[in-house]
Amino acid sequence: MENKGIFYAIGIISLWIVTLIYLLNYQIDFYNPLVYVFVLLQTHLYTGIFITAHDAIHGVVAPNNKKLNYWIGFVCATIFAYNNYEKLSRKHHLHHAHVVSDDDPDYYHGNFFRWYLKFALEYVTFWQILFMAITYNILKLVFPMENLIVFWEVPAILSTLQLFYFGTYLPHRGEHDTSDKFKARSQDLNHFVAFISCYFFGYHHEHHAYPYLPWWQLPKAKEQQNVQ
Repeated sequence: MENKGIFYAIGIISLWIVTLIYLLNYQIDFYNPLVYVFVLLQTHLYTGIFITAHDAIHGVVAPNNKKLNYWIGFVCATIFAYNNYEKLSRKHHLHHAHVVSDDDPDYYHGNFFRWYLKFALEYVTFWQILFMAITYNILKLVFPMENLIVFWEVPAILSTLQLFYFGTYLPHRGEHDTSDKFKARSQDLNHFVAFISCYFFGYHHEHHAYPYLPWWQLPKAKEQQNVQ
């Protein structure tokens, strides 16, 4: 399917918008387990939006249309807490070029919490916080404040943790085989777990080895690596 990347991108964005609109009008009852299911669902969709922006950075969302690929990436980065797409692109390419080194903006030689803080400070800007605050204050004129926090803000924060833990910390922490130029490890072969955890980016060695592969093709690359 030639336009599979565009199809997935539209699908993820549409699902996120539709479910968010529904949940911002949802009657919250913290004794209702569906509330927590919906939080996890929104977190997963938020993560998918960022993964789509990431794939656009690698030019694989709409590989035959550079302008469309750019705008899909730009929209997804903006939806994800007003991230600057050009800044994300620049730093992510540095990550691939200088993985697990002082020149890698995503790497930190330290514990999980310090690394996560460094990771957040590397990307979060004053303008993002300002635009998020303005958006929140506009939205709360229309939607209940509790819903905005539970279904918009909390999933966004959880998504950053999900992306960091499965897509940066686990693959790149600790010592690496000096013969491995990618300095990235992968989780065990389990496509269901890999998809739920981070859209197959737990297959991280495969991503660094084949950065031109979109997220949905990483399982096949992992299977091939296991055969070798």
